[in-house]
Amino acid sequence: MKNLVRKGWRPTLVLLILFILWELITSLLDIPEWLVPSPSAILLEGFIGFSEFAPDLLATLYLSILGFLVGSGLGVFTATLLHLVPKIREAFYPLLIATQNIPIIVMAPLLVIWFGFGLLPKVIVITLVCFFPVTISVMDGFRQVPREYSLYFRMSGATRWGTFRKLEWPFALPALFSGLKLSATYSVMGAVISEWLGAKNGIGVYMTLASSSFRTDRVFWAIFVVVLLSLSYVGMVMIAEKKIVSWNSDKER
Repeated sequence: MKNLVRKGWRPTLVLLILFILWELITSLLDIPEWLVPSPSAILLEGFIGFSEFAPDLLATLYLSILGFLVGSGLGVFTATLLHLVPKIREAFYPLLIATQNIPIIVMAPLLVIWFGFGLLPKVIVITLVCFFPVTISVMDGFRQVPREYSLYFRMSGATRWGTFRKLEWPFALPALFSGLKLSATYSVMGAVISEWLGAKNGIGVYMTLASSSFRTDRVFWAIFVVVLLSLSYVGMVMIAEKKIVSWNSDKER
């Protein structure tokens, strides 16, 4: 807790100063609230309209967590498969990199045409967003194993599976958590984008309705909540990282 306070007070102070400046500028320049609302107006709207906003928040929470789990799990599986079977890696790795040049906003309408307006296309969008960072990070983690360690395991008569389980996988864990942190951030963004395609509830739906009625205070409130959700997810991944790869956390201090 002391460590958290020691590291967190500076960014908190900067954020507080920015909010105070924002409040002063909107007040002194008399900027209309429909154009740029003040932080106090945004927070007031969030507090007053929370009961109306809660179903959208819960829908996005469910969608982002589901997409994050599916995308990350698929990323770990793909990275492991490509690492253990070099011929598959040589065949598919360039294609994997090439697919990342296709903007997700272009793919999203196609997914709706193919799979309709149900849950599946939304989960696919988040899965595509979360999959790549985890896959690349874990593959990099496997490649970072020192060559002399691999030789030592081979000389000791370790099997391929034993080398993977006792050497390569533990080495890849810090890289895995780096990828999970990126995916955790992207999962909320992916959920909001997928909700723009067509959904009954969700922060993306809330933002669309708010912007079409010039309720910029609600749009900013939704942005604040998206940022808070992303930070919360990253925080949970960091806590898990500290528990599971404590040796790496100690090394970074």
